[in-house]
Formats: sequence, structure tokens, C-alpha cells
Amino acid sequence: MRRITRNVVLVVLAVLVLLLALGALPSLLRSGDPYYLTAQTVENGSAPATVNATALSERRFPYTTAALDSGRSDAYYDGPLGLKEAFTHSPFDELSELAARNASAVENRTGFVTRGNATYRLELVRGEEAANATGSVPRANATNATSMASRTTGGSPTDRLAGVGR
Repeated sequence: MRRITRNVVLVVLAVLVLLLALGALPSLLRSGDPYYLTAQTVENGSAPATVNATALSERRFPYTTAALDSGRSDAYYDGPLGLKEAFTHSPFDELSELAARNASAVENRTGFVTRGNATYRLELVRGEEAANATGSVPRANATNATSMASRTTGGSPTDRLAGVGR
């Protein structure tokens, strides 16, 4: 094999390994406070509008389905410099998708969904008070006393959900 061909093959392999590392690395990054998606049952008439969550895929909506099943989703940690969000799925993505399905059912970091005959209030919370709020649905919802941190790409997650800063 020619020397130039060998070098090109080595560069292509190095790029492939780097891309694979970029795909796996963001899920390992844990910086900042964790974000959780919490679910609390509400009266059917108190929600302004809802998204039908009965047929939501667990693969496409892992945070939403986990919150509906147990009251709180697994933690999502923001990566440094907003780099992680480009490579991983987040609860922000799920709330944006729910807003795309019914914009009046999602406002800022709170959304309303129906599953079966029950209506749930989904809230994106940040910090340790959400980690300490355990239990099954229905339960008292944790409040978010800390503000959403600004990111270097497009403002805060709340702004991105509202379509600001894109």
C-alpha cells in the first residue's frame, strides 16, 4: 500500500474514533445541577390544554414516560459550554416536542399531558430539592427555587422552549 493511501486511511480511522468518542462522552459528563422532569396528577378541568401521552414511545420520550410512571425522571446533567446538548437527548427536547404537538399545552418548563383517564402536570425542575422528592404519582411536586442557568448557546433552556434566542 502506498504511503499516502495509508496516511489517508489512518486519518479517516482517527476521525471515526473521535466521532464515536464525541457520541459517547457527553452522556458521561456530569456538571452542574441535575434537571428532572416531574409528574403530578391534576384535576381534568384545571389543565388549559393537554397532549395525549398514551401512545408516547418510551424510546423517544424516556424522561416523560419515566416521570409519568414513577413521579420523577432520571437526572439529566448539563454539559460544559452547552456542548453536551448537541449530542444527547434531554428533557428540554421532550418538552419542545410536546410543545410542537400542542403549543398551548406547554408553557416555559411546564406541560400538561393526558395518559389514560388521568391528566398530569409535567414540570422541569433543577437541583437537589427535586432529587429528594421521591414517591409515586400522585405526590407533592418539588418546587424549583433556583433559576435556570444561562447557557452559551441560545440563552436559558426556558428561553429555548419559548422560542427565544434561536
